[in-house]
Amino acid sequence: MVSALPQPTTLADWSRHAAAVRPRDGIFIDGAFRPAASGATFDSINPATGSVIAEVASAQDVDVDLAVMSARRTFDAGDWSRSSITERKTVLLRLAALIDEHRVELALLDSMDMGKLVAEAFTVDVPSAAALFAYYGEALDKINGEIAPTEPGNLALITREPLGVVGAVTPWNFPLDLAVWKVAPALAAGNSVVLKPSERAPLSSLRLAELAVEAGIPSGVFNVVPGLGQTAGAALGLHPEVDVLAFTGSTATGKQFLRYAADSNLKQVWLECGGKSPNLVFADADLDQAVEKALFGAFYNQGAVCSSNSRLLVQKSIADAFVTELVARAAEMSPGNPLDPGAVQGAIVDEAHTAHVLGFVDRARAHGDVRVGGQRAGDGCFIEPTVVTGLGPTDELITDEVFGPVVAVQTFDDQDEAIRMANASAYGLAASVWTSDLRRAHTVSAALRAGTVSVNTVDALSAQTPFGGFKQSGFGRDLSLHALDKYTGLKTTWIAF
Repeated sequence: MVSALPQPTTLADWSRHAAAVRPRDGIFIDGAFRPAASGATFDSINPATGSVIAEVASAQDVDVDLAVMSARRTFDAGDWSRSSITERKTVLLRLAALIDEHRVELALLDSMDMGKLVAEAFTVDVPSAAALFAYYGEALDKINGEIAPTEPGNLALITREPLGVVGAVTPWNFPLDLAVWKVAPALAAGNSVVLKPSERAPLSSLRLAELAVEAGIPSGVFNVVPGLGQTAGAALGLHPEVDVLAFTGSTATGKQFLRYAADSNLKQVWLECGGKSPNLVFADADLDQAVEKALFGAFYNQGAVCSSNSRLLVQKSIADAFVTELVARAAEMSPGNPLDPGAVQGAIVDEAHTAHVLGFVDRARAHGDVRVGGQRAGDGCFIEPTVVTGLGPTDELITDEVFGPVVAVQTFDDQDEAIRMANASAYGLAASVWTSDLRRAHTVSAALRAGTVSVNTVDALSAQTPFGGFKQSGFGRDLSLHALDKYTGLKTTWIAF
C-alpha cells in the first residue's frame, strides 16, 4: 500500500511508487471486500504498457442485490441517514483529509488504470476529490429549511430529507473525481450509496470506499460493485430498492437507464451525458491565448472530457493564421509515458477505444483534411493530437462525440452564423466564446444553448458552480449546492394549532 508519501518529482520516483501499489480487486459490500458470487473477474489493464494491473471481481445480479440490500438496511437503521449534520460533517472532513493523505496512491491508480498523466491526477483530480468532500461537509450546517406563508393558526414547515438508496454509475475518464461528484453530495444528504464504476477504471473507487469506512462512514452505507455495464449496471438500474440513479456517460446509455426506471420502480434518474461542445473564436479575441486554450480544451485528458471543446469555430478573417498556429503547437504535443512528469499527453484508456477514435479520423479523411496527428504514437494506446479541417456540417466528426484527442475546425462569417453553427447540435453541455467585445460576450453567451458558457477561457467549473447540460447532454446538475437537489426530497409538515 502506498500512503502518506511525499510528492514524487521524476519518472523514476513515480515508477518506483507504482511498483509498490497493491490495488483492491474485490466487490465492496458491508465494509469489506469479497469476490463475486460467481467467481467472475475482468482484467484491469494499463493502456500505456498493456500489462494487467489486477483481476477485478465482476459483479453480477446477485452481487448487486447484496450491495443494494446492504445499503437499504443501513439507510433504514438510521446510523447515517438520521445522524446529526455535525457528525456527518466531521466524517466527510475526515474522509477529505484521508484522500489528500493518500493522493500519491490514488493518483497512481487512476493513471495506471486509464492512462491519464499522473502529474495531473496528483495536482488536479485527487485534490479536487478531497476538496469536494470538504465542500459538502462544510455546507451541511449552513443549509436551512423553510417556513411557508400560511393563514393564522397554521404552520407549514418545509424540510429536505434523504431519498434512500442512491445508485451511481460513473465513467472511466476521471475515475475518482466523477465518482466523488455523485458520492459526496449523496452521502452528505444522508443517503446510502451503491457505486458502479466503469469496468475500464474501477481501482480508485474501490480504494475510496475503503477510506470512507476508515473515516467513519458506517459499513454498508457506501458499497462499490465493479462490473460490466450489461450486468452490474443493468442490475442497478432495474433494482426496485434503488431510489435514485445518477449517471455520467454516453447519451445512449443514459437513455437505457431511463428505460430501466420505467421498467422497474420509477426511480429518479439524473443524467450527465455526452457533448460536442463548440469553441467560438472571434477576430477581436486575444489569438495567442485563444490558441493555447483551444489546445487545452480539445486535448486535455487525451480529449476524454464530456465537455471537451471538440468543435472549433473560427471567424474566417483570422482562420488561416489561427489554424496554422494551432497545427504547429499541436504537433509539439506528442503523447508520452503517463508516469513521466514531463509528458503532455497520456494514453487512451484501452485498445477498443483507441480503435474507436482512430476510426473517426480515418473516415474523416474522405471529406476533410487531417492537418496534424491522426496516427498511433509508439507502443501502447497512444494517439497523436489531431486537427481536422474542411468538414461539412453533417460529417460525423462535427456531429458525434469522439471522446479522444481530435478537434474539428469550422469557419464562420459573422456572429449570427457562429451562433447558428454552435447550436446546431443534439448536445448542449458546454461552450466557449473568445472576444474582447463585452457586448458580444453577453449576447453570444445568452444565445448559446449550453449548461456552461466560458468566456475567454475554456471548460470553467468549480465546486461552487453547477455542471450539466441541455438537450441530449442530459439533465440535473453536479457540483454546487444544487447537486443536493438530486439526492433529497422536499417534505412539508403542516401543523394546525
